[in-house]
Parts: sequence; C-alpha cells; structure tokens
Amino acid sequence: MTSRVALYFVASPLQYLAARRIAEIHEAGARQVLVWYKPGMTPVVRIDDWDAASYMPWPRREPLPGPFGRLRRLRANIRLVAGLVGRCESLHIHSAVFDTEAINYFLRALPRLCGCTEMKARILPDGIISIRRYPLAGLRRLFQHVRKLRRLVAPELDYWCFAGDRIGSDAGFCDRIYVLPGLPHEYPADKTVVLPPLVTPSIDGTSAGEGPRRALVIGQPLVGAGLMKPADRDAVSAEIHAWLAAEGIRQIFYKGHPKDPSLELNDPDYAVVTLDEPLEMHLACNVYDAVLGVRSTALLFARQTSPAETRVIAFGWDRVRFKSDAERRDMQAAFAVCGVELR
Repeated sequence: MTSRVALYFVASPLQYLAARRIAEIHEAGARQVLVWYKPGMTPVVRIDDWDAASYMPWPRREPLPGPFGRLRRLRANIRLVAGLVGRCESLHIHSAVFDTEAINYFLRALPRLCGCTEMKARILPDGIISIRRYPLAGLRRLFQHVRKLRRLVAPELDYWCFAGDRIGSDAGFCDRIYVLPGLPHEYPADKTVVLPPLVTPSIDGTSAGEGPRRALVIGQPLVGAGLMKPADRDAVSAEIHAWLAAEGIRQIFYKGHPKDPSLELNDPDYAVVTLDEPLEMHLACNVYDAVLGVRSTALLFARQTSPAETRVIAFGWDRVRFKSDAERRDMQAAFAVCGVELR
C-alpha cells in the first residue's frame, strides 16, 4: 500500500503547469497521478512526468452509449481513477473547482475504494477566475442535493454538499488553496499557499534585442463569447495593429485561442503560430518585445515571466462587456498589480 498519493484533475495548460509545480515541491515523495478531462489537453501532457496518467471523459459531454449513459460514465470514471490511484493511506485531491459532478463524487468514492484513512482536497489556481469568490446561490445549493440522490441507485455516487464559494474554498474538505504569485485573491489567508513561478525560462530562449523586434498577439473569443460587439472587436483589432506599426514592430505572431476558430484578432500581417506546448510554457521560454491582447489570462502570465523591457498591454477594456462593475474592478486591479498596461 502506498503511503501518500497526490491526484490532480486538470482542464487547462495553466492548471497542468501548476499541478507539475505542486508535485515537484509540495507533494514531493507522493505517488503522482494526473487526470485530464479536456481532449485538447492531450498534446500538453507529458506522460513520463507522472507515476500514472489518463484522460477522463466528461460525463455530460461524453456519456456512455445507451440508457443512463451519464450515470454509467460517472461510475466508470470512478473505477478508472481508483485504478490509477491504487491502495493508499493518504490521498490529496487537487482540482480548480469542486462544485461539479465530474469531480465532486471522487471526494467520498475514492477514500472508500482506495482504503485511505485521510483525504484532503486542494484547489488549483485557474488564472483570472481565481481573483474573485463565486458564492453558491440558493438554486445551486439545491441542485447539489439533487445530485446526491444518485446514491440511491449507485452508492458510490455520494455528492459532498457544501456552502460558500462554489470552487470549495470554504468547504470542510478543503485545507489548501494554491494561488499564483502577485495575483490578488479573496481566499482565507490561513488556507492559501503561493506557488513559485510555474516554469523556469530556458537559457536558450530568444533574448530581447536580438534580431528584428517581434511581438505576440494573443487571441481570444470576443464576439463569440459575448464580450464585445463586432464593431468594437474590429476597432480594438485596428488599435493593436496601429500600435505595432507606430512602434516599428514588423515581425508579429498570432496565437489563437482553442475556442476562437475564427481568429477574431488576427490580421493578414500576422503569422499564425501553432504550438506543441502550453502557451504559458512558450511565453516563459521565448522573449518578445511586446505581448498584446485584450483580457486573456496569458497576459498576466507573460508579465510574470517576461523581462521588464517587454511591453505587456491589454487593449480595448473600455469596449469589453463585463458581467458586473465588481468584475471589472477586480480584473483591472489584478492586471494593474501584475504590471500589465491597460489601454
């Protein structure tokens, strides 16, 4: 029987890099198990870095065929992950959020199946989402109890209901919340642990000032995500292009977002790049004279890992639709604290 197992559920490159850092520093000596549940993460994962790793289908998006496919997928996922974890005495479950059926059921199911006497849940950082708390409204609280009814037909599906912040930061099962350096948050000080830089810049990376000046434009769905009107998106795209021209930067690369197939901020002058590594890793190992975008979390990461000479600028915030004035203020504070210029 293994003494301690650290289990990580990840859905983004940022969460993956955070999990890898936690495994190296805070969970050193444990059996390291990685589970990713977004198909697009598969190229990012380095299997050899983990003692066990597997893709896990999201029950709502990939139910098993036939009747009650979602419920049967939940049960199959529990068997899959229990097999990866194996028998252990202590289990630490890491996830960016615990108010979801795809993750929550593991909190009670795995200790029973794996024979462990101690289970702790720990929260992974999730970029800009992690700067605010998201209280569970009454309807969401009620829906948790509805999910708990599944145990009547499948005893292992015993949902752990909780109140407070929807990611689980206030729940009794959570003893630690990992946060990124320099990024503001609203979590309890006695639970937070600040991670070191998620990657170490490569000494072989391109240095600023060598060769022609170059910039990276980071795309994201704007009109597609309801953040801007088409006319506003076009105006911001033109503003970015004009700034680059005024700065005399001619070598311009464009990195699209997986959820932005139309490449909303792209321009014919830009060279679209496809990466075989997380954008965060690319930013840490390749220095640009400027990194530009709108409100992508990658801008925060670029500011944290780039030299001081690199301009990191967020354009078009006067045109962005925010869910509330509070969200605008919180995000603006986060970008300002990290040193991202706002235009």
